[in-house]
Formats: sequence, C-alpha cells, structure tokens
Amino acid sequence: MALKRVVLEIGMGTDIRGGDCTKAAVRALRDALWHNSLTIAPALGKTAEDMQVEVIIGVPRPEEVDISEINAVLPHGLGTVHAIKGGLEIPNETGTDTTIMANAAAIVRLELP
Repeated sequence: MALKRVVLEIGMGTDIRGGDCTKAAVRALRDALWHNSLTIAPALGKTAEDMQVEVIIGVPRPEEVDISEINAVLPHGLGTVHAIKGGLEIPNETGTDTTIMANAAAIVRLELP
C-alpha cells in the first residue's frame, strides 16, 4: 500500500492586532478544517485516526510560529506542520501595530492500494 492524497483543505486566518503569527496560523487551520466533515476515511474502510495530515502554514515570520499549537488543532490523525514564509503583514498607520494574515493548507493522506 502507498500513501495517497485524498483531501486538500485550505483556509485563511488573521490576528487583527498584535502581530501574532501563531494566532493567525491557528485561525487559518481552523478555517480550513471547521468547514468540512471528512467522511472519506470510513468510505475507504479506514478510521479517522488512519489519516496522515500535512499542514503547511504561510506567515510573514514563520520562525515565530509555535508548531505545537498548530498541531493541537488537528482533531484526528497524525499531523506534521511546516511553517513557511508567506501570508501578509499589514502595519497600522502609525507603525505601532500590525495585522497578520496566514494561509493554511491541510493535505490528508491515507494508505491505499
């Protein structure tokens, strides 16, 4: 059997004030996941725990993302998280604060023939 991609979920999240990349990333992943109810695993004779989920988070400062907080969002399966350069950072008019926009992709794979 081989791991095969069966689902791609995408989402966007923000931290309006405070410039917190982790907060924006968590919201992006929740946006991707919370609009779906995956029934593909049982349909293929698998359980939700059989899912292997790769999460890719795009944020302006990926080194600031707390990977454990992102992984904690996953309700099922075994997850790996990668934070990469992306998203958007929008400073306020006075330069004293910033809004962070993060993008998330959750790629679900199952062992299938």
